[in-house]
Amino acid sequence: MPTRVHEFAWPDRVVVGTIGLPGARTFYLQVRAGTQIVSIGLEKQQSALLAEKIDEILDELITVEGNPFSVPTGTPIELVDNDQLEAVQEQFRAGAMSLGWDPTTAQVVIEAYPITDADADDDDESLDEGGTEVPEMLLVRMPVGTARAFAKRTREIVGAGRPACPLCGYPIDADGHICTLPEV
Repeated sequence: MPTRVHEFAWPDRVVVGTIGLPGARTFYLQVRAGTQIVSIGLEKQQSALLAEKIDEILDELITVEGNPFSVPTGTPIELVDNDQLEAVQEQFRAGAMSLGWDPTTAQVVIEAYPITDADADDDDESLDEGGTEVPEMLLVRMPVGTARAFAKRTREIVGAGRPACPLCGYPIDADGHICTLPEV
């Protein structure tokens, strides 16, 4: 059965954003090109790791003699995107993801695949006419400046969660916190 690929070669927008309050946020990777919008659910840790690894790739490319890909050291101001997510309709929840570099187009490449666990909610699965699951994936290619802006925004979104307790290190909820100091 052919895989349904949601491909974005030069997206107008690619961001990680959240819905919900700190402690109960749902993370999404949202990509838009023209009127096509795809949103996939992510875990907070996936979001943080994605930003970290994108920055590592870009920082490594800067060290290439002559920086032939014109990789910016910081986020280009014109690419900063602090807007909210657009209408979110989750396509799938991401399981396996891969990150790479395409030197022919000077783009960072993200591939995301749905969780394949049998415990996944059947209501969210894509079905074909025969009622069988259609495998799908998200393929996003983004230029270096967009990738740098994506990583910066993602780090800020991940860091905007609940503050950590200075005594025990666990997150402090909006409705209070019972500190569980480690025994000495």
